[in-house]
Amino acid sequence: MHVVSPGELEVEYLRDNFSFHPLDLEDCVNVAQRPKMDEYDKYIFLVLLFPYYERAQREIRSAELDFFIGPDYLITVSDGKHPLLDAFFNDCLKSEVFRERYLHATPPDLLYEILHRLQAGIFPMLDHIAEDIETIESQIYAGAEKRMVRDILITQRNIVNFRRIVNAHKSTLRKLINVRSQGVFVLSSNLAMYYGNLIERTKDIWDTLDIHHQSISAFQAANNSMISYKLNDAMKVLTAISVSVLPATLIATVFGMKTINMPLVNNPYGFWTLLIMMFSFVGILLAYFKKRDWL
Repeated sequence: MHVVSPGELEVEYLRDNFSFHPLDLEDCVNVAQRPKMDEYDKYIFLVLLFPYYERAQREIRSAELDFFIGPDYLITVSDGKHPLLDAFFNDCLKSEVFRERYLHATPPDLLYEILHRLQAGIFPMLDHIAEDIETIESQIYAGAEKRMVRDILITQRNIVNFRRIVNAHKSTLRKLINVRSQGVFVLSSNLAMYYGNLIERTKDIWDTLDIHHQSISAFQAANNSMISYKLNDAMKVLTAISVSVLPATLIATVFGMKTINMPLVNNPYGFWTLLIMMFSFVGILLAYFKKRDWL
């Protein structure tokens, strides 16, 4: 049974027909903050968070998926934000082949297929993040540092959200494999190996995210360094120009006082003499700065 965005009627149906714990039903309505597993005598309640990509905001967000696992049933509850689980259920509704292949198996078999598909849907998002990082790298070294500041922050936010969402998957799945409820969740040796592969893939996902996190942090540091270098270079040029113009400004200020016996005031070539003096001081200072490699 698959329930999307449960309301009062759906919760009442689950309560009356399966006698689930009120706190579990409350978790199906409210948004959970972390994955968890609660074990009871007659069923297991499993909460997992999976990432999905919100294209309009370019943001990776979390979708909550709840599972009620009994000896002969599997009930999935979705908040309607993750398309893979809804698509799988719709395929089972429309296709006799899907129903024959998946719905006639045991609840652990069906749960594995669902988790396998949900995990497989994570890898395209990881590839998308890797492509974003490669684009950021090429743009940084192409001279588009300022434009990349926002893209770097968006990618960093997505990686942080991704890591937060899948952080507890491995430990939760391990708890699921090691349940002690008799007859509720029975794994054959072959199926236990498949669940072990889910845990290994969760580790691979975390390692990939860790690499992406280190890469984007390194490129952020490189981008900040290049922006700082260009800013310092511009400030150095402006400072050199200001210092070079300072003697000319001083000369113009002194001779602008027009006091008695001021030199060159009545000289017919006074203006040109002062102009030559100003440009000479500016030229000498600029040449000195150039020689010291300050320009």
